[in-house]
Amino acid sequence: MAHERIEIDLPLAKVYELLSNPVEFPKFLERIDLVERVNSQTFEYKTDIGGEEYQWTTNLIDNLRNTRFAWITINGNLNQTGTIRFTPLDNGERTRVEFSLDYRTFFGDPEEELASFIEDSPAQLKKDLEKFKELAEGGTFKETPIEPTEETEEEVTA
Repeated sequence: MAHERIEIDLPLAKVYELLSNPVEFPKFLERIDLVERVNSQTFEYKTDIGGEEYQWTTNLIDNLRNTRFAWITINGNLNQTGTIRFTPLDNGERTRVEFSLDYRTFFGDPEEELASFIEDSPAQLKKDLEKFKELAEGGTFKETPIEPTEETEEEVTA
């Protein structure tokens, strides 16, 4: 399990707004290629690990405004759970974010590439939260495009 904490120099309500929409996760979670909203509680994730496509569907299990945001996998070929906790600092001018992210297989031991993906999660989450902090504090989070993957790129012809 990966668990990281970071302090963001923005008010709690703003940080919560930026982190409570999984569709935006690929902007800063480097190893997530795509998240699509199915409905207000359900999201489909896609990523590539070692040349193999992984897809999973999550449901929100906790969405306490400005306090906690959490989800679990309900189906797919990778099991992901996550929790984000928000704590106001300096009379609400800054925010501490605690982000927990866990990946597991549904059956047996993971193949080598997936095992490495899971093992590297703590270091990757630390890097990802630093990217989030940079985008959020720089005021560019909303304007930052989600980098298209090869699968989602559309061919442009002139």
